[in-house]
Amino acid sequence: MLPFESLVRANIQRLTPYSCARDEFKGRAASVFLDANENPYNTPYNRYPDPLQEELKAKLAKAKGVPAKNIFLGNGSDEAIDLIYRIFCEPRLDNVVAIAPTYGMYAVCADINDVEYRAVPLNDDFTLNGDRLLAAVDDHTKVIWLCSPNNPTGNAFNRKEIERIVTTFQGIVVIDEAYSDFNDLPPFRHALDVFPNIIVLNTFSKLWASAAIRLGMAFASEEIIALFNKVKYPYNINQLTQQQAMRMLDELPRVNQWRMTIVNERRNLLPAFAELPICKAVYPTDANFFLARMTDAESIYHYLIDRGIVVRNRSRVQLCGNCLRITIGTPQENNALLGALRQYR
Repeated sequence: MLPFESLVRANIQRLTPYSCARDEFKGRAASVFLDANENPYNTPYNRYPDPLQEELKAKLAKAKGVPAKNIFLGNGSDEAIDLIYRIFCEPRLDNVVAIAPTYGMYAVCADINDVEYRAVPLNDDFTLNGDRLLAAVDDHTKVIWLCSPNNPTGNAFNRKEIERIVTTFQGIVVIDEAYSDFNDLPPFRHALDVFPNIIVLNTFSKLWASAAIRLGMAFASEEIIALFNKVKYPYNINQLTQQQAMRMLDELPRVNQWRMTIVNERRNLLPAFAELPICKAVYPTDANFFLARMTDAESIYHYLIDRGIVVRNRSRVQLCGNCLRITIGTPQENNALLGALRQYR
């Protein structure tokens, strides 16, 4: 890994972060709050939320097996993605390297931040080609993006290949594990001490069934987390989101039951889907969705829409011609999908 200061944008190193009102008396008891121009009525929603979400992080640390000091919480994973560009990538000078196809927000945030985005195709079977990825790197490459399990392909990449990329590349490697909770592979968030240049993303939207509260996680070294906290907006996670996330962390047995149901449905749905005459291939998946190549994805997509069933048409995505991406639903939803497709002509 390059010296850390050489990876961070110079203006970010010089930045004096905004000082929250609550930071100035942190650790002291207080009962009269006349410092932040808040309305004194409508407790507790009249007060600004904890800017560092310390209670929630302490609870999350136990659930994820990562110290609270190594956790950043964002307004969805998209906030962490955007912050990575703002912290490490100098606009119109630096670049990032990513696989293709993959999650679209990496490229969108690159465009927003005026950073060159280099997309490197996966192999035809959607496996990772580390040599091809590393060959796209130059002296101005600050970040490599890896989504594993990948979206939209669903497959997790070979761990040794990821580790080779992490140890060879001198910059930051982001490993987006949004869907890692739907397989039994060891998550990279438990290897932060081994690989100080990784940032591991996760989310409350998938396993925790809480997409509506918009809460994303980033796990990284203390140095990187400090930069996230330096650059983020002061009160980026509202009080309602923090409260609901803590309630969901108390629901771990129910969440694990949901996981088991989804994994079992995945096991049953994929072979049944592959038997459909209109399906040419179902690709292996380690996520709560799968990618299928169809005879005519566009027509089948609109056929399902007409019947009130929404899937994702990925036909225009690189390597995914004639492919639909399908989320694993409830048993009733999965049966409705299969029933509709068996009647397709």
